[in-house]
This record gives sequence, C-alpha cells and structure tokens, in this order.
Amino acid sequence: MIKPIILLALSNLFMTFAWYGHLKTMNGKPLILVILVSWGIAFFEYILQVPANRMGSHYYNLGQLKVIQEVITMAVFAVFAALYMKQPVKLDYLWAGLCLIGAAYFMFRGGVGPNS
Repeated sequence: MIKPIILLALSNLFMTFAWYGHLKTMNGKPLILVILVSWGIAFFEYILQVPANRMGSHYYNLGQLKVIQEVITMAVFAVFAALYMKQPVKLDYLWAGLCLIGAAYFMFRGGVGPNS
C-alpha cells in the first residue's frame, strides 16, 4: 500500500521541476527549448506516475488516488517553493493543507479500497 505513495511522491518531484523549475533556471532561454526540457523531465514523472496509479488502483479507489496525489503535490510544492525557489512559506500553505485534509477525510471515510 505504501509503494504507490512513494512512487507518486517521486513522480511529483519531477512534475514540480518540469512545471516550475524553468522559472528559476531558464529565464531568457527560447520557449521551445524550455518546453523540450520540461517534456524531458516530465517523461521521468510519467515513468513513476503511471505504475504508481496502476499499483495504487489495487488498494485505493479513483477518488482516493486523486486526493493522495493532491496532498503529495501540495507538500512537494511547498518544500520546492521554499528551498529551491526561495519563496517565503506563508500561512496559505497551511490553509490549503487543511483543506486537503478535509478532502482526504471525505474520500477515505468510507474505508480504503477500490470498491469503497
């Protein structure tokens, strides 16, 4: 049950760099180059994300997988924004996290599993 979550966390690292990393490192570069580099990074995201969702579908229903993904995305993004992009951590991250906890509650209150 934990392996899909680990793979989703790793895929999120690639996704976050593909989507936002170029804002720090590739300003002034031709857009087509930035797109190609981002696609290259996203390739590794998909190598992890697709198997994670396939494995995860044996343990979680579709909505649960999506909420797990969103919680991971917000956590990875907050760390990325603070450490890599040097953005200040704001209370907004906490409020967004609390909303995701609420989403997780509603998605998991009926139990865990593809049929729940």
